[in-house]
Amino acid sequence: QVQLVESGGGLVQAGGSLRLSCAASGRTFGSYAMGWFRQAPGKERDFVAAISWGGANTNYADSVKGRFTISRDNGKKTVYLQMNSLKPEDTAIYYCNRVRPDLGGVAFGSWGQGTQVTVSS
Repeated sequence: QVQLVESGGGLVQAGGSLRLSCAASGRTFGSYAMGWFRQAPGKERDFVAAISWGGANTNYADSVKGRFTISRDNGKKTVYLQMNSLKPEDTAIYYCNRVRPDLGGVAFGSWGQGTQVTVSS
């Protein structure tokens, strides 16, 4: 069973950057596509970005294209989300999870505790 721990969130001004990390346990991490999701207060959890098991393919929500970059290091069992040009509307709790190989944003498996990102204007 894969357990996920997100970190790297914080408070940043609009236009700033943050790098989130998602550390996974379990031997099969490298076999799964992974994704980042976010949930703003009072809203549903939304898809942000996904990356294939080997890292060759990625997919992004339109709202973050050109600003966010997802990457992974299978040796370290970690997925990253580099977030640049942050906007107040990016404020949310960010989660990672396994996703289906089509990278369409359908997650499966247990959720971690997430990491809070707050962007001030």
